[in-house]
Amino acid sequence: MFKPKFFLYLFFVSLLSSCVSREEMVYFQNLDRLKVEEGSSSIYDNFEIKPNDQLNITVSAEEMEAAMPFNLPFIGNMMGSRMGEMRVSGTPALQNYLVNAEGEIQFPVLGTIKVEGLNRKELSKKLEEKISKYIQNPIVIVKLSNFQVTVLGEVNQPGTFPIGDEYLSLPKALGLAGDLTIYGKRKNVLVVRESGDGKKEHAYLDLTDASIVNSPFYYLQQNDVVYVEPNGPQLQSASYNRNASVYISIASVLVSLAVLLTR
Repeated sequence: MFKPKFFLYLFFVSLLSSCVSREEMVYFQNLDRLKVEEGSSSIYDNFEIKPNDQLNITVSAEEMEAAMPFNLPFIGNMMGSRMGEMRVSGTPALQNYLVNAEGEIQFPVLGTIKVEGLNRKELSKKLEEKISKYIQNPIVIVKLSNFQVTVLGEVNQPGTFPIGDEYLSLPKALGLAGDLTIYGKRKNVLVVRESGDGKKEHAYLDLTDASIVNSPFYYLQQNDVVYVEPNGPQLQSASYNRNASVYISIASVLVSLAVLLTR
C-alpha cells in the first residue's frame, strides 16, 4: 500500500542528490594560496610561429624614411572614379607575411628569413639584428594576423573566434563562448594543440584549481581547440528515449492517483 510519507521521502532524497557542491562549480579555488612556478611559460614564450601563419611585421626607426624599404606597402580597397582613375577607399593596412611550408617568409631587402619555431620576441630580435646593418636602432613589432581558436561542447555559444592579439587565456576563450553551461565538466576541460610538425598535443585542465595558470596550455595558441565535456546527468539525458517525457508524465499521474486513493 502506498504511503504519502514514502513519496515525500523519495522527493527529498532526489532533491539532495541533485545538489552540486561548491568544489564542482567555483572557478580558481584557493587562488590566495597559489604560487606561480618559476620558469612557467609566459604568453610570448608560449606562442610559436608555424607554417600558414600570417604575420604583421612593422619596422620603425628614428629616421622613418630609412625604415620604409623594410615595410610592405599599405593596401586598401581599390575603386574606380569617373575619370577612369583608381583610388583607395577605407583604412589602408599593411600587407601580411605568409609563412610557407618550409617555415620561411620573404622579407624586403633581407630576402628569405626562417621564422618557424620562433616566438614574437625572438623574431623581433632576429630581424632587428639583421636590419641594424642598414639603419640605426630599428624597432620591429611582430603580430599574428590570423590568430583564432575554436571552443566546442557544453558552452553557451560554441564556435571559432578570431582574436585581435595573441593574449588569450583559457578563461577568456570560454568567456567569448558565453561560459560553460551548467552541464559542462569544469574539472576536465580539454585543450588540443597542433605543433609545427603536425603532431597533436593535449591537456585536461581543472577550472576549479587555480594552479592551472602555471600550465603551458593556460594561454592558448593559434588554432587551439577547447572542448568542454558534458557531465554525467547530461550524458544520461542524451541517451533517454524520445518518449521518456511522455512515460514520466503518465507515471506521475498514476502515482498521484495512487496517493489520493490511499488517503
